[in-house]
Amino acid sequence: MKYVGLPAAMWALYKGSFRDHLISDLRFTKDTAAKITRDAKPVYKSIIDKLPEFEKDDRFVTNIVNCALLVAFLKCMDRRPSVDELTGFYENAMKIAPTKMMCKAAGRSKFSDKDINSQKATAALRAGDRNPYSWNMDYIPYDNGTGYEARFYSCGICTLMKEYGFFDLVPAMCHLDYTMSELGGAS
Repeated sequence: MKYVGLPAAMWALYKGSFRDHLISDLRFTKDTAAKITRDAKPVYKSIIDKLPEFEKDDRFVTNIVNCALLVAFLKCMDRRPSVDELTGFYENAMKIAPTKMMCKAAGRSKFSDKDINSQKATAALRAGDRNPYSWNMDYIPYDNGTGYEARFYSCGICTLMKEYGFFDLVPAMCHLDYTMSELGGAS
């Protein structure tokens, strides 16, 4: 995966929010936040360049790109935040207008035939078998027909965070799933 397309767009979209929330949520000074942001860009590019290409139908490429972004910022901080601190930082940094719009759009189609078929296709793809930075999941419909569960048992975020020494901070990233679901109105 090269630093073009999605990775470059994600950097452009979120770098300002990450910088601002370094100040408001993690209490870095404005100058330190600016330095962390400057230093994080080449680290992010390096992480992205080391990732393998994702399969065409792999829906989790955005997740790993976001993880690479967070890891790059973590690597450039002079102190390690706690899981709780990082959870608040990441949630707030990701809740920008385009993310909210994407979540609302996804929420409107949640539990539709298209959504259910997409979940089933993702489960059948088992991309994590071929790419350690992707995911494997099971699609489990509720017996009463009111919804479904996506149960993950292979996680690209876990792989990448472990590789860079941040495995203990994975819950901060996982929490965003709940935030995005709430933003979409389909929890």
